[in-house]
Amino acid sequence: MDRLDAMAMFVATVDNGSLAAAARKLAVSPAKVTRALQMLEERLGERLIHRSARRLRLTEAGERRLGVYRAVLAELDAADGSGGEERIDGLVGVTAPELFGRLHVMPVVETFLAENPAARARALLLNRMVDLVEEGMDVAVRLAELPDSGVVATRLGEVRKLVCAAPSYVERAGVPASPGELQRHACIGEEEGDAGALWRFAEPSARRGRTFSVRITPGLAVNSAGAAIDAAVRGHGVCRALSYQVADHVAAGRLVTLLDAFEPEPLPVSLVFHPVPRRNVTLRAFIDHATPRLREDLAAIARRIGGASAP
Repeated sequence: MDRLDAMAMFVATVDNGSLAAAARKLAVSPAKVTRALQMLEERLGERLIHRSARRLRLTEAGERRLGVYRAVLAELDAADGSGGEERIDGLVGVTAPELFGRLHVMPVVETFLAENPAARARALLLNRMVDLVEEGMDVAVRLAELPDSGVVATRLGEVRKLVCAAPSYVERAGVPASPGELQRHACIGEEEGDAGALWRFAEPSARRGRTFSVRITPGLAVNSAGAAIDAAVRGHGVCRALSYQVADHVAAGRLVTLLDAFEPEPLPVSLVFHPVPRRNVTLRAFIDHATPRLREDLAAIARRIGGASAP
């Protein structure tokens, strides 16, 4: 059996969730897919997939090899592709954090569909890490440091972790000079029933990356960042939010930022996807469409936040 065929069968097994499903997808026998997997494992000297009656699970070696094999197959697919006209008419699955997705990703999805009426999109907006393979997604927006993996990551920008309050609250309660002073302020927590949240800050005079935490006891705890921000805008107290969540409020003067000197390192924002085969014209077109627009959105957020700290 050709090694490249075996790689393709391994990737198909992961993408389709079982040996049998991969065999159906590739129009080969399940036995052939099993032999392909065995050949790769024997060649490498390590197991790639844990098999059970219910599901398959990648080993650490399998996770590493999956990215390598995807890249190899994508490169070959690109090299062998024809130069004919490409039609953008497929389905793209996009996932993002719920609020960032609503504010910034969905407008991009909508303009993409407007420009490509034959294309379709599925959006999954959730405040948890979505596994692209297991949940059938093609591309994800991540607001976090990325672990090493077999995916491709395109940097879009960054978001900041801010402490904010309404000018009316600041006038009434004063400006905290240091994070420790938050313990005497009315703080708004973002988790329901949060009896003692830890808010992380950076040492302003220390080397880059050195942080410390302050335990705050929220007078109000909610399970929604949006609700916490709304309460802060109404002057109820101090909230902590990501810059994209409060940019409009800060720009309009409804909120001011506090403790800027103690702000932790920004979080990178990335577009994450597996190496894209040449034949997936719709996904490549969406990535090309989304990348510059999301970069500009994040740059605009940074501009709106600038210079709005409390005196």
